[in-house]
Amino acid sequence: MIPHRRRPAVRRAARLVPPVAAAALLLPLAACGNAGELRGAGATPTAVGPVRLWPDLPPVTAPPLDYGESDTRRVPGVRVPEGGVRDVDPVAVVRAELAAVADGQGGADGVDERTARAVRRCGTEPEACPVLRPYYRDLTGDGREELILAVRVADQQVAVRCYLMEDGGLTRVMSTVEQLVSVELAGRDLILRAVSAGIPGYEYRTAWSWDARQGTMLPARDEIVRVKPTPPPPAPLPPAGDPSAGDPSADQPIGDPGAEPEAAAPRTATAPEPERKPERKPGPEREARTAHGPGPEARTAAPAAVAGSR
Repeated sequence: MIPHRRRPAVRRAARLVPPVAAAALLLPLAACGNAGELRGAGATPTAVGPVRLWPDLPPVTAPPLDYGESDTRRVPGVRVPEGGVRDVDPVAVVRAELAAVADGQGGADGVDERTARAVRRCGTEPEACPVLRPYYRDLTGDGREELILAVRVADQQVAVRCYLMEDGGLTRVMSTVEQLVSVELAGRDLILRAVSAGIPGYEYRTAWSWDARQGTMLPARDEIVRVKPTPPPPAPLPPAGDPSAGDPSADQPIGDPGAEPEAAAPRTATAPEPERKPERKPGPEREARTAHGPGPEARTAAPAAVAGSR
């Protein structure tokens, strides 16, 4: 029964602790938590709603300048086989558009005359054909693929066009000419990255998306993005077994530069010569210890001494 009597005493003592002292007691306990627990990020800034500037501006009555984003064009003379747009010749599509325009270029979003002549010679000069490899993707969401073409034009620019299969033929639903960095497909969006002429270190990024209301593809998102500078590629490593690798004298010519190079002698590692110890000649005491008489030196010296005495 003793534990039951002590619990009310502990509860009464806890009630007597002031709130400030209780908070001080909890601080060391909070500091002992794990490092991965959630922590407060501080005060949250107050959300500020948008403020309309110049609310008294008059409404627009004149239509703005039309840039032709929603222009569509039927490609004359091109029929889509039953297999879909994959069975359509991309060069024939570009040629048909060139033939349909009086000036042979296709308007403001068309190609220059030099490129138009190269397109007409794609059959005889395929290596110089400016029509790039076609791509296919369902851009409208109707379950059928669309045709995506690109043509290299003047001033390092690329004309990108998309075609929709409609009523047995093709309808062009997107066309633009940019100095492209890359083209990407993300879902049903066609994302174009182009260089910026007036802002070094930045590029334009435009996402073209299908708009069912207009029946065409529109540049739904257009932004200017800062790009990181590309580091220079590392120097290539010398091939394995190259004797000039790591030799600083390999790049320094020696002798007459016009003379033929001599064959280099093979390099061999020379070991240091061992230290020679002085020869120890046998003394008279060693001759006496020899079991078979005097050594070779004594034998040769004896006749010489006899000859000298004669």
